[in-house]
Amino acid sequence: MTNTSGRKVCANIALTLDGRYHGPGGPGDMNSIVRYAITDIARDHLTRIWQDATTALLGRRNAEGFLGFWPTVADDENADPRDRGYAKWLTTTEKVVLSTTLTQAPWDRTRIVNAPAADVVAELKANGEGDILVNSSATVIKALLAADRIDRLYLLICPEIAGGGPRLFDDGLPSSQWQLTHQETGKLGEIAAVYDRVG
Repeated sequence: MTNTSGRKVCANIALTLDGRYHGPGGPGDMNSIVRYAITDIARDHLTRIWQDATTALLGRRNAEGFLGFWPTVADDENADPRDRGYAKWLTTTEKVVLSTTLTQAPWDRTRIVNAPAADVVAELKANGEGDILVNSSATVIKALLAADRIDRLYLLICPEIAGGGPRLFDDGLPSSQWQLTHQETGKLGEIAAVYDRVG
C-alpha cells in the first residue's frame, strides 16, 4: 500500500524470538520481555519512536494500563529522562482510543472511536500532520497489518523463547517487503530494529 499522505503509521512492540508479545499466562505474562524493555537500547528506542509522532493510537487495554503508569513517570524528577520524555509526550499529545465498550475518555486530549482501525487511520492521515504511533497495542497493530496500513515497524526483539502466547504476525497477512533502516544490539542480546515498508 503506497503512503499517499505525509503521515506515517508507525507501530512499536516488543517480541520474543518466537514472535510473541506476551507469554502463555495471558497479557500480564511479560517475563520474557520486561527485563529487556528497561535497557539503554530499549530506552533509546522508546525515544526514537515518538519524536516525529503527533498522535497516539491505542487499544482500550493499553490506554487504561498506560494511564495508571505514564503520568506518574512524567512527574517523577528521578525517572530516566528518556522514560520521562515519552511520558510527557504521551500525556500531552492527541490520543485516539479504539474501543467498543468505553464511553468516557480515560485521558485528557483523548477521543474514543468505535470503528475499524484501518478506517480510523485513513481519517487521521487525511486530517493532520506528523506520524501516527500505535505503541504496544497488539490488537490494533494486528488489524492494521491485516489491512496493509503500517508504514514503519519499531521492534524490540528479546532473546527468549516464550513457548506460548499470541504471536504478532498471523498467517494470512498480505505479503509485504520491508527495509531495515536502523538496528542496535544491547548487552543482553536485545535488538532494537526499525523497518520501513517498501512500496
